[in-house]
Amino acid sequence: MRPTRLLLPLFALSVAVVLCGCGVSPFARSEDDQKMFGPATIRLHPAFTQVKEWTGGKKPDGIEAVLELQDQFGEPTRAGGTVRFELFSYVSDNPERKGRRLAIWSARLDGREEQIARWNPAIRAYSFQLGYDQIRTDRAYVLTAQFDLKSGRMFDQLIIEPSTKEGYSGDRRVQRAPDNGPGHGN
Repeated sequence: MRPTRLLLPLFALSVAVVLCGCGVSPFARSEDDQKMFGPATIRLHPAFTQVKEWTGGKKPDGIEAVLELQDQFGEPTRAGGTVRFELFSYVSDNPERKGRRLAIWSARLDGREEQIARWNPAIRAYSFQLGYDQIRTDRAYVLTAQFDLKSGRMFDQLIIEPSTKEGYSGDRRVQRAPDNGPGHGN
């Protein structure tokens, strides 16, 4: 009777070790699945991308950029690649809207850790804190995003309005690069 009592905990421990070692392994997307559900466009989210303070001070720390990748159905999806953000001053009397470049940031989304750190499941998009200590809430800016995949490149830009509208005469139209433009890899 005694040897059975000793073997039962050892058996339970070995089963627990085997079960803990079994992780969820993803299935690779087929080429057809990748074409159907892979990223087709990107979008700087106009409601969530804004000047923010995240260190507990009274002065804003930079821009929280929320980048949404969408498949051909307009649904959010994930992808690996490199993201490059550029911040420009806003020029209201120029159709280009971009003035002087103020800052550049880049981030990788190639690994599991980066995906976990950047993905926000509530809004189904990637979130980036773009630190820029000279940011002001009384000015407009143009933020651009470039997402580089192995198969091509996608672009978007967004006009970030000032939080105080006094003296601001611009608009907040989102301007997107054409889908069939150079660098789209199709």
